[in-house]
Amino acid sequence: MAILLNALATVINYLFQIYFYIVVARAIVSWVNPDPYNPIVRFLHSATDPVLYRIRRVLPLQFGGFDFSPIVLLLALEVGRQLLVGLIYSLGAGFGGY
Repeated sequence: MAILLNALATVINYLFQIYFYIVVARAIVSWVNPDPYNPIVRFLHSATDPVLYRIRRVLPLQFGGFDFSPIVLLLALEVGRQLLVGLIYSLGAGFGGY
């Protein structure tokens, strides 16, 4: 059981990291004027727009033309990753894991 929980924590950790980098790529792409029909740009927008839209609705974080909602999302992802992965690793250790 401990090995399964540690494997699950590792997979969740990787998923959080992948989404973190997707949000960073989206923020970098937003600094230039990308082709909206580019498949990579479309993927970045479709992967991040639903979450960023919710953040923008709750916290209007646009000041002087700058949108700070990706920073809030990155902080939330990191805190969520630390809490969730740490909790799962702790559960695995409680079952006699390493």
